[in-house]
Amino acid sequence: MDNARKIAVDILQNIFDKGGYSNIVLNKNLSKADLENRDKGLVTEIVYGTIKYKYTIDKILSKFLKNGLKKQDSFILNILRITIYQIKYLEKIPQFAAVNEAVEITKKYKSLGSSKLVNGVLRNYLRSNDSSYIKESHNIEALSFNYSFEPWMVKLLIKQYGNVTAENIMDGLNKVPSITLRINNIKTNYENAVKELIAYGYEIEEDSVCPEAVRVIKGKSIENNPLFTSGMATVQDESAMLVAPAMSLGENMTVLDLCSAPGGKTTHISEIMNNTGTVYAFDIYEDKLALIMQNAKRLGITNIKYNALDATVYSSDLKDLGDRVLIDVPCSGLGIIRKKPEIKWTKNEAELNNLIDIQRKIMTNAALYVKKGGYILYSTCTLNKKENEENIKWFLSKNKNFAMERIFFGNALNICYSDFGVTILPNEHMDGFFIAKLNKIE
Repeated sequence: MDNARKIAVDILQNIFDKGGYSNIVLNKNLSKADLENRDKGLVTEIVYGTIKYKYTIDKILSKFLKNGLKKQDSFILNILRITIYQIKYLEKIPQFAAVNEAVEITKKYKSLGSSKLVNGVLRNYLRSNDSSYIKESHNIEALSFNYSFEPWMVKLLIKQYGNVTAENIMDGLNKVPSITLRINNIKTNYENAVKELIAYGYEIEEDSVCPEAVRVIKGKSIENNPLFTSGMATVQDESAMLVAPAMSLGENMTVLDLCSAPGGKTTHISEIMNNTGTVYAFDIYEDKLALIMQNAKRLGITNIKYNALDATVYSSDLKDLGDRVLIDVPCSGLGIIRKKPEIKWTKNEAELNNLIDIQRKIMTNAALYVKKGGYILYSTCTLNKKENEENIKWFLSKNKNFAMERIFFGNALNICYSDFGVTILPNEHMDGFFIAKLNKIE
């Protein structure tokens, strides 16, 4: 039987040192690990938790590592990280048991000398007080430590949303995401799907905003469930499920999805259109189109045409083709940190600003692809207002033949309406998201 914490360290080394994506690296390692389901759950908890709270953990470790973090051996650094995470954030694991496990793993896979270092650092931490790592009177520093966000990101959220909402956003982004299913009306209906899920032993509840959504509270891996494998349901965050219904779709329409991968919104469009009309799925990477094809086949969808396309480059073949055009543009992803916590430390302000030029090129082309009277639906999974409301303001200033179309998703506390779109704030059930609807009036 493999050691769960050793596997967690190996995974984190791949993510932190080699730039691996957390979900891909984790799934790959767990699929080949000789672990019971309980231990696989522990690995998942430790990996995502350590990534999520990396800023705070490293702040703590920097006090006890005399030579700093950068000069520290990667294995030692990550065994320290996962153990600090367990001590500080996992109440169910006894503190000294976590320390002893870390020491034994280090002794086995590194050296006796390294194990003494690990033991000393961790026991010094146990004797310390968390308040000693920051100046509580310094608001940015305190928020960065308490919620484990880089200071530049804390400053950005406060500047754009104010102190209270910014803190709520950070709290929401630290929540553990639930699994949400979208029921496929082409193959079944909501009531029958719910009955089948319950019959398969799942504990579920209806989601609060999207009518096709079912939240899985408890149950086995959904990918192995017959409801999923037969195409009656697909996994999608509830925020993302709001996009397609907001497009005012009808049967036999022509719809262009300019940035379609991984295809969740594309297939949702087809489902709403009852598999009629034509949906063009475009993506800059041709290999990603194959994934959309596989998903569409499972869902019984046949009205999608697939083409590789750089959405930033104008294509005359698409001029005035779409009744609807969806541009789910490449973005900084600040709204999906619940699922991809490495975004906290892989992004920077310069990268955010560089994305805006790409987004505006795609918007400009979409304006030429949609028919008069049609709609562009602009969406992102970020909370950066420069990529959201500011882009919509810019677009309207450059395209006087477009007007904002109101969207209403109900009065949930985490849904914020403005003159330039709708922002979904992250919470325990939904990712952070932005949606705007633009009507080509002439």
